[in-house]
Amino acid sequence: MNLQQLRYVYEVARRGLNVSDAADALYTSQPGVSKQIRQFESELGVDIFVRHGKRLIDITEPGRQVLAIAERMLHDMDNLRQVGDEFSREAVGRLSIATTHTQARYALPAVIKAFLARYPGVRLELHQGNPRQVCEMTLSGEADLAIATEAIADFDDLVMLPCHQWNRCVIASQRHPILTSQPLTLEAIARHPIITYDDAFTGRSVINKAFLGRGLKPNVVLTAIDSDVIKTYVAMDLGIGILARMAYDPAEDRKLGMVDASHLFESSTTRIGLRRNAYLRGYVYEFIERFAPHLTRRMVDIALAGKGEDYSL
Repeated sequence: MNLQQLRYVYEVARRGLNVSDAADALYTSQPGVSKQIRQFESELGVDIFVRHGKRLIDITEPGRQVLAIAERMLHDMDNLRQVGDEFSREAVGRLSIATTHTQARYALPAVIKAFLARYPGVRLELHQGNPRQVCEMTLSGEADLAIATEAIADFDDLVMLPCHQWNRCVIASQRHPILTSQPLTLEAIARHPIITYDDAFTGRSVINKAFLGRGLKPNVVLTAIDSDVIKTYVAMDLGIGILARMAYDPAEDRKLGMVDASHLFESSTTRIGLRRNAYLRGYVYEFIERFAPHLTRRMVDIALAGKGEDYSL
């Protein structure tokens, strides 16, 4: 058996048992992947996949254990390569970040600008998705770290590092009566059509919980996956918006008014997610500390080692 066979087995499982998709991702042929998997199973003496004719339809119980080991071994191989890169090319490499639109658009630009000025030899990649997707990208190795508000805590194989707390505001067209509501209440908000985030994004569960706690059913007429879309439709006077406070800029959003709503909703926490026992290049530690200054290299290493420290903000 060899590492190539491990990669083939792991990629087929990751691609939903689609051998063709796995072959394309690995830049090889479907028959070659199938042959290597058969040889691997023969050497192990167990079937990894359940077959119906030539199709793979499930993973066997021993196969699940093999895949768990294969994933660890492949990640360890990636870590070994990164150790070599760390010492041979300290400031050259790649940093792949999986994050949501709100973080990419509003929280990260200044950090990324400073980071690239410090490390011009590092190619930085941003992958956007909903919180669950960015976690899955990180677990698969497609991304080095995840930055999101929700879902990271749901993945046991990710180390969760709290970064910032944030809350929400209500936005509306400049003459909308909600802007003069004193004090702003959930009841007042619920009397108007609402435009806010999709259920999978940016702390939407906190919004739902607040209204439910007061026995209110908000009239959500439109949901979107990013803040800019919400602001566009609020500016058209199709409703009022409930938005991450960081996403409102009075200079850029001159057509809109804003009322702070932090007294109405629980705070949310932006977190960084890292694979357990991942090896991080030096510049990754620096990026993390630039984004969240309290997350020093020592703090990150303690968390990755699973020492059980309290990282609450």
